[in-house]
Amino acid sequence: MTPPQTGPEKSGASSAWELLLPAASAPARARGRSLQAALREAVRSGRLAPGTRLPSSRDLAADLGVSRGLVTDAYEQLTAEGYLRSGRGSGTWVGAAARAARPQAHDLAPRAPGARVDFVAGTPDLSLFPRAAWAAAQRDVLTDLPHQELGYPDPRGLPRLRTALAGLLARRRGVVADPERIVVVSGVAQATALLGFALRARGMRVVGVEDPGSPQHTALYAAAGVACVPVPVDGEGLETERLRASGVRAATVTPAHQFPTGIAYSARRRAELLDWARSVDGIVLEDDYDGDFRYDRAPVGALQGLDPEHVAYAGSVSKSLAPGLRLGWLLVPRAWTEEVVERKRTMDLGHPTLDQALFARFVERGDYDRQLRRCQRAYRERRDALVAALGKHFPGAEVSGIAAGLHAIVSLPARHGPRERFLARMTAAGVSVRPLTDYAHGAAPEEDVRLVLGYAHVTPARIHEGVRLMAEAAAA
Repeated sequence: MTPPQTGPEKSGASSAWELLLPAASAPARARGRSLQAALREAVRSGRLAPGTRLPSSRDLAADLGVSRGLVTDAYEQLTAEGYLRSGRGSGTWVGAAARAARPQAHDLAPRAPGARVDFVAGTPDLSLFPRAAWAAAQRDVLTDLPHQELGYPDPRGLPRLRTALAGLLARRRGVVADPERIVVVSGVAQATALLGFALRARGMRVVGVEDPGSPQHTALYAAAGVACVPVPVDGEGLETERLRASGVRAATVTPAHQFPTGIAYSARRRAELLDWARSVDGIVLEDDYDGDFRYDRAPVGALQGLDPEHVAYAGSVSKSLAPGLRLGWLLVPRAWTEEVVERKRTMDLGHPTLDQALFARFVERGDYDRQLRRCQRAYRERRDALVAALGKHFPGAEVSGIAAGLHAIVSLPARHGPRERFLARMTAAGVSVRPLTDYAHGAAPEEDVRLVLGYAHVTPARIHEGVRLMAEAAAA
């Protein structure tokens, strides 16, 4: 290649020659598209800076060994798109419209901190995911699924999956399950957002939430234009007198295993909650958090089974299979079904068909029941390991709440306070823990050391090691 004599031209020509050689060697039928793509990327990445003069079409064609018409077409196309500019008799230049940007894919997924032992609650043991059974189900579904089911689905979900879920939920959780009122969703988060939009459409701009409770509820409802009012939780559940006093007509609860306190709502409090919903013509969103994971007895049936017209029931596979599947369900009262389904339609046109068909088969064949039993055994063993390790290394520590779920509430003796000093020592020791106050709307005594310890994702051996490290750090 004979470089032009001026500085800018020399730089532009050299850069073009280096960047475009691979495009010039592309198959003849793809050579024009390849040349355009290479030039476009050179401008976007900043390799060809704004104001750079490019070689003439004749010179560049000679250097690359392609026809002049191919280069001319490329220049004209990118000029039309705004990447290049040209003027009669003045040559072709890189335009100023494109901004150099090196594309990067950042991972915003929540990750465990780089700790020696992580006791942060909310994560299942992802190594328990049934890869072999899931892969077998996927092969069968891809073989058998009718072509027409790959089109846009019913926004409620595939009839096959809704029917399978109705049987599963009635059998395991005692719900009144009509497949026509089940909506397949992307986890309880989407179920909450859907109900939030339906509340707002009915003029309900405020919803009661448990205090302490899941911090996600506030953000999810806020996205739908609904504010949250914290309502205290006592040893029996949400304080219904405080709920009545708040004036709200909707509430979100976790009655099977309240998050994070770990209690199960008493029969009396469940009845009071339903009486409140009927008296205000309101609705309760039951987040069946950990409903399948009770270790000391059979799980208490879902609240929805007592009054399916005032309770919306939500659940997911996030703890039993994996949160990354983004698969759950919302069972809606009859009077709310149409608006929730329509909102689901406008939100995403329905859940992915293949995922639904796969999970339907998983439920129908009994694979999901087997997975639940597997998780129950593993998580019960880990809870027992945590209780034993605390008894050994933290004499006087109290574990409260029922034997269920994926976390436990631990109250440490006052000598381990104040709380902030204790937490600082845990951080220095490389042990990740969260205090109960992280989930509360109000303040707690500074001396109070109550922890929410997640154990499901930690092996028994690591649980014992982590509690030992905690004890050593606390005594330092």
